[in-house]
Amino acid sequence: MSRADDVQQIITATLLYARGLDLFDPDEALSAYTDDAYWDATAVGLKRFEGRDEIHGFFKADAESMAEQCHIMTNHIVEFDGPDSAHGTNYVYAEGKTKSGATIKAIALNRDEYRRVGDTWKISGRAISPLTAPQMEGFDA
Repeated sequence: MSRADDVQQIITATLLYARGLDLFDPDEALSAYTDDAYWDATAVGLKRFEGRDEIHGFFKADAESMAEQCHIMTNHIVEFDGPDSAHGTNYVYAEGKTKSGATIKAIALNRDEYRRVGDTWKISGRAISPLTAPQMEGFDA
């Protein structure tokens, strides 16, 4: 597998996460992550989740609380640390409405860690930080 293929798999992992959230499919969103991953959105007013069960629980709560949502992922930069590890950044534009009627919006920078698991690259860590002031009031996941 070439480095170009590796980069494409990493980008695909970030897009699977977004599609899983937007289609209210927590299993698909989780499929982008390693079993020991972390997902940290404390900088945008949410929590830090560690490991498969905690992350899946949050993705499930998100699916149950949101009426509509869209995540646009872009500006991927990937740097390799070794044959099976990498790190990088990407931007996310997220907008939606909760079932209780609250509107959310976040434009953020994801600082990611990636690891090859078998033949597939996955996200092993994500720290989300705002690029503009997030609008998260009423988000109850």
